Amino acid sequence: MEFFNAKSILETIEMIKVHHLDIRTVTLALSLRDCITDDIKKTGDKVYNKIIKYAKNLKTYAKDLENEYSIPIVNTRIAVTPMSIIGESADEYDYVYLAKVLDKAAHEVDVDFIGGFGALVEKGCTRGDRALIESIPQALSETNRICSSVNVASSKAGINMNAVLLMGKIIKQTANLTAKKDGIGAAKLVVFCNTPGDNPFMAGAFHGYSEPECALNIGVSGPGVVLAAIKSLPKDADLGVVANKIKTIAFKITTTGELIGRELANRLGIPFGVIDLSLAPTPAIGDSVAGILEAMGLERTGTHGTTAALAMLNDAVKKGGIMASSYVGGLSGAFIPVSEDAGMIEAAQCGALTFDKLEAMTCVCSVGLDMIAIPGNTPESTISAMIADEMAIGMINKKTTAVRVIPVPGKGVGDRAYYGGLLGEAPILDVHKFDSSVFVNRGGRIPAPIHSLNN
Repeated sequence: MEFFNAKSILETIEMIKVHHLDIRTVTLALSLRDCITDDIKKTGDKVYNKIIKYAKNLKTYAKDLENEYSIPIVNTRIAVTPMSIIGESADEYDYVYLAKVLDKAAHEVDVDFIGGFGALVEKGCTRGDRALIESIPQALSETNRICSSVNVASSKAGINMNAVLLMGKIIKQTANLTAKKDGIGAAKLVVFCNTPGDNPFMAGAFHGYSEPECALNIGVSGPGVVLAAIKSLPKDADLGVVANKIKTIAFKITTTGELIGRELANRLGIPFGVIDLSLAPTPAIGDSVAGILEAMGLERTGTHGTTAALAMLNDAVKKGGIMASSYVGGLSGAFIPVSEDAGMIEAAQCGALTFDKLEAMTCVCSVGLDMIAIPGNTPESTISAMIADEMAIGMINKKTTAVRVIPVPGKGVGDRAYYGGLLGEAPILDVHKFDSSVFVNRGGRIPAPIHSLNN
């Protein structure tokens, strides 16, 4: 494919050996709308069979490409139509059954996660939406590979505060039902504002209603490569030079990801969707977004200047990626998940990075409050208030924001939560003790901002 620069790709591949460049996920996005019936068991059978049909070779072909190109493909995943829609026509709702069907199919085709067990309720809930949301704690506690997301706000619709209040309760219940694993169920549950329907990253991946029958979406990540590039610059290089360096690296990463994505889509016989260039860190040393910010000149992530540095990083990554591909989508930018980033963990542990500073950083980062462990005794109303704050940031700024917080049962500030793998571990962060319950319990809908009236 002549639009790929072979020299750039080879240079990028060289970075894999030392700087943790990888294809973080290949995500098969699949519509299940044709699986809807009035019988929940028949729907489940159709869902299972369709996933097996389309995804049976996903893992094998991904492994083949990994070996052929020597580029690590860390996760294989599936994203499906929001399941509240799929189960709503049944005579009797049984969303836990559908979750187990998804989990069984994911196990059969050997993918790491399957996303889409969720609902889009930014303007209100149908009966099916409500039933699915209330089933989330049981579904996530009785499955292994299911991820769940609920969109409760948008710049066009405003914030559904009834759903925000409900999600505070659901997050707490989910954590409690998985208490033996430090509330890991809540680590697979995220609440969104302005969620994109082509996001390949978990826990928020689902197949949007306006998406095609199926598509192959790619998530590429390379914090270590960006970190090495910044370290190669002189200490007195101005920030314009730093931004250009990041754009150059983002361009190389994107071309590599699109090469793999198009080839895998071709082998699967499905369309190529989007490439999501998000700097998604891992717990590995040197693969840290916090490390990038500190290489720019901050003594520790969280200190004054952090938000400005993150804004520049996020913008430069997007500019570099969009020049490399016409199909950049999903989230694309820089993630700041505390438990998944060794530098973030260190900054939180030494007190430089607080919950409030993380909230400020979400105004300019790729997503929002991500993988943050909080005390297990945090009230449901406080969690709902956290969600409301983050949804407001997304709504006003016309950007995607999200909340994935984990109230770790039986643990408090000074303790740590342990999840392993890409989910890592996290110190329990302190949260405000003052009450928000009267505010969140008002319910209703916070109206969309004036700039939503832009037709």
